[in-house]
Amino acid sequence: MRLLDRTTRRLALTEAGRLYHESASRVLADMEAANQAVSRFEAAPRGTLRLNTGVVFGRLHIAPALPEFLRRYPEIIIDLTLTDNYVDLVEEGADLAIRIGELRDSALIARKLAPNRRIICASPAYFEAHGRPEKPTDLCQHNCLAYKYQAGGKLAWRLRAPDGEDHTLAVEGNLYVNNADALHAAALEGLGIVILPSWVVGPDIQAGKLCNAFPGWQVTPTAMDTAIYAVYPHNRHLSPRVRAFIDYLVEIIGPRPYWEAGLEL
Repeated sequence: MRLLDRTTRRLALTEAGRLYHESASRVLADMEAANQAVSRFEAAPRGTLRLNTGVVFGRLHIAPALPEFLRRYPEIIIDLTLTDNYVDLVEEGADLAIRIGELRDSALIARKLAPNRRIICASPAYFEAHGRPEKPTDLCQHNCLAYKYQAGGKLAWRLRAPDGEDHTLAVEGNLYVNNADALHAAALEGLGIVILPSWVVGPDIQAGKLCNAFPGWQVTPTAMDTAIYAVYPHNRHLSPRVRAFIDYLVEIIGPRPYWEAGLEL
């Protein structure tokens, strides 16, 4: 079977040659994957891990975890990018990303690390000065602080009661920002009530600096069901260094995230 058409000036694959090349490439890729799967039992993870995550989550939970990980795996180099902009992992050549929320990219494989529970909370000083809401409609009488992208009219905060009943409320406030750190700081200063993820405010609730206004309720300004995921492109084999980092995150976060330890949610 002729696989190549050759002239004095040109070399090209025949149709049979193209099909043979595609099949051979798949076989070689499978062999490489098999070699990696076996070698991970003997070889220590090594090389550069290109990691992408959001700014606030990266600052609070990824950056503090890196020193111990690098002590365990001294042959790995971390190339960490903190950004809240969407990053195409394939185009950017990233190995792994930590993403929060709904996953819509079918080109990625995801492993759930933790739920992304949100909490309505405020400081004890704010509740002492303005009263504590006893039912969702009471929020309409409070200063509710929110992300900037929710501005432009009344805010819609959605809550789901322990019995499953949903409540949608139009609330108002005097601060709109595009960053969770700024909302967090305003809440700690007693400016108003906020909705923030437990991975932001959990430690402050544990310490008594903030109070959960509706324990037992599911709270979200967007979709009800979201989570925190480690994602990587499906067209890349899971390298030992990527596997090691994902397993490390699962270990340190725990079955119940450490930032929710002892909280009534």
